Amino acid sequence: MKAVLNGVTIAEAPQEDLIKIEGNWYFPPQSVDSALLQKTTTPYTCPWKGECQYFTVTAGTTVSADAAFSYPTPYPAAFTRVGQDFSGYVAFWKDVRVTE
Repeated sequence: MKAVLNGVTIAEAPQEDLIKIEGNWYFPPQSVDSALLQKTTTPYTCPWKGECQYFTVTAGTTVSADAAFSYPTPYPAAFTRVGQDFSGYVAFWKDVRVTE
């Protein structure tokens, strides 16, 4: 699967390596081009996943604020709920398209 913004692939991995949580595909950290992400200070804490880290995604001339997010250190109970450890996995929304 691929995460694409403005024709630029931000992340790519086989579907079996991704984790689907609440309708979002989470890509393994090593499959994400981290050079295209910049941490933001947008605060959010999910009641069951924990503290979220948002990223601005830049692809060529397109900049999409807070279009990627991750849970660097999820609550331990979240692993049971999801069925595996998703620490540092990255999901996308807003302008980023995730396709097969």
